[in-house]
Amino acid sequence: MYRNRIIPCLLLKDERLVKTVKFKDPNYIGDPLNAVRIFNDKEADELFFIDISASKRESINFDLLKKISSQSFMPLGYAGGIKCLNDAKKIFSIGFEKISLNTIVLKNPDLITEISKIYGSQSVLVTIDVKKNFFGKYYVYNHLKKKITKYNPVDFARKMEVLGAGELVINCVDNDGVMKGYNLKLIGEISKAVKIPIVALGGAGSLKDLDDAINVGASAAGAGSLFIYYGPHKAVLINYPRGD
Repeated sequence: MYRNRIIPCLLLKDERLVKTVKFKDPNYIGDPLNAVRIFNDKEADELFFIDISASKRESINFDLLKKISSQSFMPLGYAGGIKCLNDAKKIFSIGFEKISLNTIVLKNPDLITEISKIYGSQSVLVTIDVKKNFFGKYYVYNHLKKKITKYNPVDFARKMEVLGAGELVINCVDNDGVMKGYNLKLIGEISKAVKIPIVALGGAGSLKDLDDAINVGASAAGAGSLFIYYGPHKAVLINYPRGD
């Protein structure tokens, strides 16, 4: 059933694992190195870390990334605070296979091309955060400024592909941590508009949700809460679906 990639996406904040709901109220859930060891044992397809505090610091926490890489047997991806080619070089040299650019592409979209020319487009992802406005229409969201931009997500996705992104992560802010399913309509629209792989993120609450994302065109399904919480009271228990 799970031939497509199923990717745990874990949030870092000040060297701790946290979980948010609609990008708000980070809740502490554990130690990132312990999570890496558990996902090793569960043979996760990939593991993606998103440092939500990196953009507010002077630099990326490379020491923590080195520790994570030394413990991981899985392909690793990282997002958070990447501002230049040198940041990407350091992350790749540590042992991460992929990086994802987010708000930096709103200011410097050419960074996508710069990195992909050296490391290949397969190593460069762009995460597109989307949020519904007052009138119910979806636009690209700038999480640093906490405001909706003027960019249509489908048009923006096409532009990211042209610039050299090898993969797009479509992250719906309104669905983040709610565990009631992905924004399947938007994922389907974007997957039809571009030729590169799409990773669905934001809202998975069941194995069916993962399958639904794949069925509308996503090449991979990412989730946080689904792999971290267990039961109606959301006890912290790291889990991962088996492929058999």
